[in-house]
Amino acid sequence: MTLSNFEKLLKTYAKLITKVGVNVQKSHVVVLQAQVEQAPLARLIVEEAYALGAKQVIVQWTDDAVTRQMFINADEEVLTNVPQYKIDEVVDWVDQGASRIALVSSNPDAFSGVDSHRISEFQNASGKAMMPLRQATQANKVSWLVVAAAGEAWSAKVFPNLDTKEEQVDALWDAIFNATRMYDEDPINAWYAHADLLQSKANELNAEQYDALHYTAPGTDLTIGLPKNHLWEGAGSKNARGESFIANMPTEEVFTAPDSRRVDGVVSSTKPLSYAGNTIEGMKFTFKDGKVIDVSAEKGEEVLKKLLDTDEGAKHLGEVALVPDSSPISQSGIVFFNTLFDENASNHLALGSAYAFNLQGGTEMTEEELAEAGLNRSQTHVDFMIGSNKMSVEGIKKDGSRKQIFKDGEWV
Repeated sequence: MTLSNFEKLLKTYAKLITKVGVNVQKSHVVVLQAQVEQAPLARLIVEEAYALGAKQVIVQWTDDAVTRQMFINADEEVLTNVPQYKIDEVVDWVDQGASRIALVSSNPDAFSGVDSHRISEFQNASGKAMMPLRQATQANKVSWLVVAAAGEAWSAKVFPNLDTKEEQVDALWDAIFNATRMYDEDPINAWYAHADLLQSKANELNAEQYDALHYTAPGTDLTIGLPKNHLWEGAGSKNARGESFIANMPTEEVFTAPDSRRVDGVVSSTKPLSYAGNTIEGMKFTFKDGKVIDVSAEKGEEVLKKLLDTDEGAKHLGEVALVPDSSPISQSGIVFFNTLFDENASNHLALGSAYAFNLQGGTEMTEEELAEAGLNRSQTHVDFMIGSNKMSVEGIKKDGSRKQIFKDGEWV
């Protein structure tokens, strides 16, 4: 590693993750999920969490190579049956109000060439078993954070033209630090200010209470209904204890839940999607009455269709998000092949479950009440990018009047 002041930056990054990201408080339980390759950063996160007063920090290690071997060789029964002790563990995390940190660094093509049916079977079983955790997360019952670290294989995918692994990893760390404001004089206060700015945009949209949004761009002509009393959110959130946290670092979006029954038209992706260890490119979706009725992809179409078959909710939308083309991540010109970054360079949508907190009173509603209000319910949630400097978005009021929100990829 030749990046200047890397060790100091990494320690500050760990502090940012624990203090601002999940906002660790005295007696909190923290669950950290990380690739074995990221042990140095994981150890710093554990150290910082305990320094902030955490009661316990649980680390769950993963490894792409081991997981790939499981997908290829394990008995199908292993892929389709989640042991009860794992389900009990997740329920225990929720009961304790444990904060979750997902440290992502996987190779976007880790499972390329693996039978997509086996991957899909595993994800379906895991999705059902982990539903209590998904529901708690999507209602902000607990603090949660998705944040990144530079892995060798991921770095090689993003920077294939650099000569050595060291140069590639350095370049990806530099891009991650830029995107997460680590080079600011005071990264922690820079994040507080950024969260306030995004929330001000969300507040403007909340005041409008549009009935629908109309997206137009090359390959896209899509109208998305919005539920009554929907709420736009920015970077910051609050958990059930009233504690602030930031769920994604980086983030440049404001987002809300669509009415999953009122989506009509055609939409085309503008960036690759890394999903289930495969890269999907050139996606095009046709919606009618909220449901995907036709789909194609230039690469990874079979994997995409498996995603849509996860459950009925996977064929409907659960999130709409606005990101200007002038966002720092977009202007970097880097395609990260990682949704955490690429979604913050582009307007995006998500197939699958909606966030309960995107509806007034939603966090106290039952699953049935949320569905009745128009919020999609599913065991999956997968973002895909649709924005560009050629996209326009109009807000449509209940009386049919329209107001331009985005023009040529920018806020009006």
